[in-house]
Amino acid sequence: MRSPVDAVAPPGPPALSGPRAGRRVLLTTSLVHLTNDACFALLYPLFPFIAADLHLSYTQVGLIKAVFSGASSVLQLPVGVLGERWGAGLLLLLGNAWVGTGLGAMALAGGYAALLGLALLAGLGGNAQHPLASAMVSRSYEGPRAATALGTLNFAGDLGKLLGPLAVGGVAVAFGWRPALALVGGVTAVLSLALLAGRRALLPEPPRGEATAAAGSSSRGAAGRFGALLLAGGLDNATRAAALTFLPFLLVRHGLPAGVVSLLFSAIFAAGAAGKFACGWLGDRWGLFAVVAVTELATAAALVGFLAAPLAVVVPLALVLGFALNGTSSALMALVAQLVPAERRGHGYGIYYTATLVSGALAPLAYGALGDRAGLGTVFVAMALLTAAVVVVVLPLRALLAAR
Repeated sequence: MRSPVDAVAPPGPPALSGPRAGRRVLLTTSLVHLTNDACFALLYPLFPFIAADLHLSYTQVGLIKAVFSGASSVLQLPVGVLGERWGAGLLLLLGNAWVGTGLGAMALAGGYAALLGLALLAGLGGNAQHPLASAMVSRSYEGPRAATALGTLNFAGDLGKLLGPLAVGGVAVAFGWRPALALVGGVTAVLSLALLAGRRALLPEPPRGEATAAAGSSSRGAAGRFGALLLAGGLDNATRAAALTFLPFLLVRHGLPAGVVSLLFSAIFAAGAAGKFACGWLGDRWGLFAVVAVTELATAAALVGFLAAPLAVVVPLALVLGFALNGTSSALMALVAQLVPAERRGHGYGIYYTATLVSGALAPLAYGALGDRAGLGTVFVAMALLTAAVVVVVLPLRALLAAR
């Protein structure tokens, strides 16, 4: 199997099939991303209902979430490769229909073991979303609008995370958790199958072709740059996962009540959604390196700032953190498109998302162990230093980006 960076991605036309086709691709993939992330986020408010109904412990509840989310990340690399062979749009929509059908099946589970097994099966459909949608959007928006388009796709997922829990809350209170799961799962499956019927018009496949040839030294250089991007994405996602895990403890230590901390996190997530959209737009205007540098340094400064910030500064600092912490991801997603040829992007995004998900899963464990040994303050200083180091890691990419 060839590396996804056997050639540096050459500049392409503004869109593979014209601006209208590009807009259809962006709208369709954004709608799929919204429903997909809604399916994965809606479990949070349903867990108390599920636990009460099935008499579950906290550990059992945590295992449901771990299995459901973990299953959605283990096959991203092979799905990205298969999308290049079988059609990215086909696998994307089938995967989303799979998730929706899986939620409907979970609603019928008679006990904990069945629910856990169905959560594993349902989660597998989520592997298609990130690598395939990102590859399709980046191919449709080659050129000066690529980062804006990817930022829009990224934002749609966060919108789904906000809407999913809202959609099931009232249904669960009135009718229980099973109808709530079945409702959202059914809507997701039906919508995905309806889109599948019009797939050729909504998600046109790019022309098949070989990657642009490159000299051996150029190929090695491209692989090295992609490796630097993987490291940058891993460090960025590690900070995101660990910061959101341990920030509540720091805020409580500041004397904030638990209810205030919950409201503050809602503000952080809202600012994060805005950051994902805005940083894509800014990437097309300031340059991707500038956006990565500004957002990572802002994140590092906010992390350190929380250690000594007075209460009056905590809210604006939280908004800065949310915007920058999540905004970087849109710029890094666009960098993948800069480094990987269009016909290999499903593969490239599969590798990228797998690396970032692994780092995000391991980071809370590593930083938690550091906190147990050296204290919470050391954790935030270490996160800030590694976050700032991302700027150094992507520095070799600056010349390439300037040329583009």
